Amino acid sequence: MDLPFIFFGHSMGAMIAFELAHLLDAQGRKGPRHLFVSACRAPQFAHTEPVTYDYPDEEFKGELRRLKGTPEIVLNQPELMQLMLPLLRADFEVTQTYEYKIDKALDCGITVYGGLEDEEVSRYYLDGWREHTKGAYKLRIFPGDHFFLSTSETMLLRVLAQDLHQIVETDSFFSTG
Repeated sequence: MDLPFIFFGHSMGAMIAFELAHLLDAQGRKGPRHLFVSACRAPQFAHTEPVTYDYPDEEFKGELRRLKGTPEIVLNQPELMQLMLPLLRADFEVTQTYEYKIDKALDCGITVYGGLEDEEVSRYYLDGWREHTKGAYKLRIFPGDHFFLSTSETMLLRVLAQDLHQIVETDSFFSTG
């Protein structure tokens, strides 16, 4: 933890990265130099969609199909789904029952990535991340839905590389360690 680092999280991973950054701060430890969050509502916005993590298996798989994040080939493999369903349910439960309690902005900058056609996380919910940083803030929107990181992968990686380069160039911590 003596080297500079950043966090990147997509969807639930963004919320985990946010909470981990706050945990490090609460423990008086060095946190990330920057936080990249992707396809995730700002934490102050409560989950408003129906709770689905406890749906019966077939209904839950229907929800997975609707979200388009799990390949159909996976959904059609009973043995694989037997292994995956508990993990996916746990992910959904964490996201759907999350309660925002931290009311302190992070020292690190935040860059937010979102999908233009994401029906779950609109630009309004993405822009709420602005209030969670004392540092630089940037919002970038890509073609695609909640899983734009797959459909706009090349563009996302190019922009992420540019954003990282800019952070390294302007953050003295990276050059002085």
